[in-house]
Amino acid sequence: MTDDGTTTAGAAGTLGYEQARDELIEVVRRLEAGGTTLEESLALWERGEALAKVCRHWLEGARARLDAALAGPADLQESSGGTTADNG
Repeated sequence: MTDDGTTTAGAAGTLGYEQARDELIEVVRRLEAGGTTLEESLALWERGEALAKVCRHWLEGARARLDAALAGPADLQESSGGTTADNG
C-alpha cells in the first residue's frame, strides 16, 4: 500500500471481482467527498481506472463462460442431427 491508501497497479491484477468492486466503491466515495489535494485526487482516479479494468476483465470472463455454457448444448444438438422433437 502507498501512503494514500492505494495499492500498486501490479497488485490490481490479483484482486478478485468483489475485492476490486468494493475498493472501487471506496475510491468513488473518497473522490465524491472531496477534501483531497489534486495529487491525491489524481492518484485516486488512476486507481479507480485500474480497478474498473479489473472488474471489466472479470465480467468479460464471466460473460465468455456463460456464452460457452449456453452454446455448448446447442452445438451438441446440431452435431448429433438435432433434438428428438425435431425428428418427430
